Amino acid sequence: MASTSEKTPLLSHHGNLESDLTKLKPAVIGFQSEEDDSSSLADVDLSGPGQSGEKGNQLYSKFKGPSSGPRLSGVLGTSGGNAVVVESKRRKPFHYSSVPTYLSNDGQIENAVDEKTAATFNRYRYYSRLAGNPGQRNNTLEIPDHVLPPFLLSVELPFKDKEGKQGSLVTIFSIWNTMMGTSLLSMPWAIQQSGFLMGLILLVGMAGLTLYTCYRVVKSVQRLESGGKLVEFSDVCREYLGRPGEYAAVFFSLAALLGAMIVYWVLMSNFMYSSVSFIYGRAVGLNTTGNATLCALGHQDGATSQLGVNVNMSNITDAAETMFAKVWSKTHTVPLFLCILVFPLMNFKSPTFFTKFNALGTLSVLFLIVFVTVQAVRFGGFHMDFADPGSKYYSALLSAHFPACSGLLSLGFFIHNAISSILRAQRQSENDGRDMTIAYILVAATYTFVGAMFYSTFPLKKACLADNLLDNFSHGDVFAFTARLFLLFQMVTLFPLLVFIFRIQCLDPLFKSAYPSWKHVLVLNLILITVAVLFAVFLPQIGTIIRFSGAFCGLAYIFTLPCVVYLLELKQQGRLTWPVVVAHASIIAIGAANFVAQFVFL
Repeated sequence: MASTSEKTPLLSHHGNLESDLTKLKPAVIGFQSEEDDSSSLADVDLSGPGQSGEKGNQLYSKFKGPSSGPRLSGVLGTSGGNAVVVESKRRKPFHYSSVPTYLSNDGQIENAVDEKTAATFNRYRYYSRLAGNPGQRNNTLEIPDHVLPPFLLSVELPFKDKEGKQGSLVTIFSIWNTMMGTSLLSMPWAIQQSGFLMGLILLVGMAGLTLYTCYRVVKSVQRLESGGKLVEFSDVCREYLGRPGEYAAVFFSLAALLGAMIVYWVLMSNFMYSSVSFIYGRAVGLNTTGNATLCALGHQDGATSQLGVNVNMSNITDAAETMFAKVWSKTHTVPLFLCILVFPLMNFKSPTFFTKFNALGTLSVLFLIVFVTVQAVRFGGFHMDFADPGSKYYSALLSAHFPACSGLLSLGFFIHNAISSILRAQRQSENDGRDMTIAYILVAATYTFVGAMFYSTFPLKKACLADNLLDNFSHGDVFAFTARLFLLFQMVTLFPLLVFIFRIQCLDPLFKSAYPSWKHVLVLNLILITVAVLFAVFLPQIGTIIRFSGAFCGLAYIFTLPCVVYLLELKQQGRLTWPVVVAHASIIAIGAANFVAQFVFL
């Protein structure tokens, strides 16, 4: 990214103004193309005794001669009959020497346009000149398609930065907003799988490990970007590991995106089914059990919750299967109906419209926090018993199924393939490490609050916890219906954005274009939607999908590639030591064990 040039001194030239202009003209024209030469971006404002004009000001154009106007050159200025020349700034990829300026009434030189607009214009002119004739231009100087722009991932806040950069607050919440996702809904289930104490330990441990490897990704990218080109971590892997390293980084990044899209499709089908069932039940007057707390596994122990209702989820529809039940099936028809709504949105060439809904991610997380807090109050306090295994509220401290939690957290803390794009818009890059640490602490705190609060207050057996906490509430629960409807809208608007990022990272390496043709995009979208529908029909368990995809992608992109790249960097610099090798080899071993354990402890 361009950095603002340092301030340069003003040099006073006394004598013949025409002579000064003649000397300066070649330097000015060297920065402009022919079509820009007539734009008066380097005009001279003459003022002082003997000059005509409404207020003693007059424009001297390089080509047109004297003409009236209020503007002053970006390189020249006069006051009291003397020409004041702003020293040309050094020629840089992004320079600002042609910003139109004017003299204020108090004699100060001020910009006629804001710096961001001027920087964009000069950037365009600079690249246009270097690209050569229009018939001979190529995309050598264009930003690569696989380098994601920060606006895809940044949170929109109600204030703007004049420099076009984001401060630490925006950076922190952009990381938090991007990382928080579907794993939040499965956090109570993950704690139940691992045991209460082990779940909290894994939350802290995985947050620390993923933060460190994410920091290593950022530093390796910044080191390669110091040469002046924009890169992603896949480019870093190519630099140190060759083409196989690049392909591995791209493949596992795509696998993480695909896993997220599958989970999104399962959840959208779930929320769409429950929302329509709620509306249908209210319309025909069906008894949908009100605010019942449901046991996801169908356990019926005869006890009731604090709400006075404990029903099996399989009994929420009438025993006699109606036509509505045949047409509106959660796993057989709804995933197909969802295609009608979402597939047209997947084929948009640009995702700009959908980025406007990024703020919904923050709102949905806040809504879920409020939802869990309200439900905890309705449940009547904590329901935990660590001593008696026969108790209804028995809560194990440790469980052999803890890999389910570690696998889920691998995807829950995964932001390694997007972190560079977010931090690229950071105003002060020296704060990257601090801001990332704060963001990871916020994410871990959010996961812990939602998971631990819902788990500890849940009024039924802990084995009844669903991998989607909203499945523990009946279709007739108005609060749960509101949450489902809100999340459905959010996911429908964000799913095309995931598809767009997948398209960039998949098609650009293959065809050197993110949009080769509408046929390529259509085929890719059909493949993606087919995979998503198959999972929604045959394996609609988001906890299982998240744990396996997280462990698989984390093995490479979280635990292995960042560590290997860092060790190779140290080796090139002659700073590699055995303690460093052992420490990073241990991180890689943890990732491998996490992946293997998913198959051992099912």
